[in-house]
Amino acid sequence: MKLKQLEGLLGNLDQFTAPKIELEQYPTGPHIASRMLFTAENSFGDVSGKVVADFGCGCGTLGIAAALLGADHVVGFDVDADSLEIAYLNAEELELDVNFVQCDIRNFEFREKIIDTIVMNPPFGTRKKGADMDFLSVALKVASQAVYSLHKTTTRDHIRRAAMRDYNAKSAEVLCELRYDVPQLYKFHKKKEVDIAVDLWRFVPIDAA
Repeated sequence: MKLKQLEGLLGNLDQFTAPKIELEQYPTGPHIASRMLFTAENSFGDVSGKVVADFGCGCGTLGIAAALLGADHVVGFDVDADSLEIAYLNAEELELDVNFVQCDIRNFEFREKIIDTIVMNPPFGTRKKGADMDFLSVALKVASQAVYSLHKTTTRDHIRRAAMRDYNAKSAEVLCELRYDVPQLYKFHKKKEVDIAVDLWRFVPIDAA
């Protein structure tokens, strides 16, 4: 599947109807989501034929992108039932077999590494300090092959240091810097749209083959 085709399909997905600020719910736009998964597949082979998990999946954009690119099995995890309902309908509309599970990522339990690749757009931690790092910590324990994640560019040094020192990543690489379009979703937003610089990271777990 070509990048433009993937972006077009993701652009038709339904997004949050009543986003919850306490969960920092912002849609992952089709421009960023398509490039994130396209890079994971075409540069590293981390999607096609793999078991892929979307942590904090929201309305399912990243997981659905993985399914469209040939992932063998996709599971989306989110704490919010309303978002999961939208995600399920999005996958159903495209006739994709994606599983969705309601759970708090921080309480994620694992017995063995059955997930190859994790993709995620975690909370930036602006409402709840450290939320982004909670996601990253768990992801690096669960994934057997790679973790792809979006983080604010202003946190780059902190992310790299924590991943390598505290979470035992074998490698932590910024693949590119992207512009994240934050729409006017909440009452406290004064502008119609704001661009935030974000890094697309690829982390490799310490025990990856």
